[in-house]
Amino acid sequence: MNLKNDSLDKHDDWYKKAVGGLWQEIGKLQYDFMIKQGLMPEHFFLDVGCGSLRGGIHFINYLQPGHYFGIDKNIDLLNAGKNIELIKNNLFQKNPHLLHVENFDFSIIHHSFHYALAQSVFTHLDVSDIAKCIQNIEKILVQGGKFYATFFENKSDVQSIEHLSLDGIHFSTFYDKDPYHYNFETFTKLCKETKLSVMYLGDWSHPRNQQMMVFIKN
Repeated sequence: MNLKNDSLDKHDDWYKKAVGGLWQEIGKLQYDFMIKQGLMPEHFFLDVGCGSLRGGIHFINYLQPGHYFGIDKNIDLLNAGKNIELIKNNLFQKNPHLLHVENFDFSIIHHSFHYALAQSVFTHLDVSDIAKCIQNIEKILVQGGKFYATFFENKSDVQSIEHLSLDGIHFSTFYDKDPYHYNFETFTKLCKETKLSVMYLGDWSHPRNQQMMVFIKN
């Protein structure tokens, strides 16, 4: 698969900027991380908040045909993934499933999954929406299935945190508005009424300082 450089496609790169930049870097980071976590071509994989397929193009190429499912609530980003990235990377023959899903209504997917990933999703959700996502994804994970999710961590229980990303971007996260930060204990509490347990994985070299955790279906 020939993944073209961002600089070659300035006329159609709006969707890369819309997700905050570092499109290729974070896409490849997701893929490399999940391979290290044990993702195999025969597994069924759910990409929560797949957007315009920055990680999806790698996962689709790697997985067996029909084993990639990508969902997003932003129809414009999904269409960019379908109409630009799938064509550009010759991936239609891999039969990916790209679905417009609102409010984490995973019941419309009609499938179960070995692995799932939500990269830069919880960073834009309040606690009630995160709880909804966790409760609904529990229903579609196989026994022992794993759901990886990133978050901005608030270790000191403060209202706002200043960040400096590896590409020199200054930004803040907050406990009560987007982009959100959380302490890890928040997620352990959200699992108490589910069959999920959560494990802190911490730093995974994300350029915007997002930490990683994994929910496992018991």
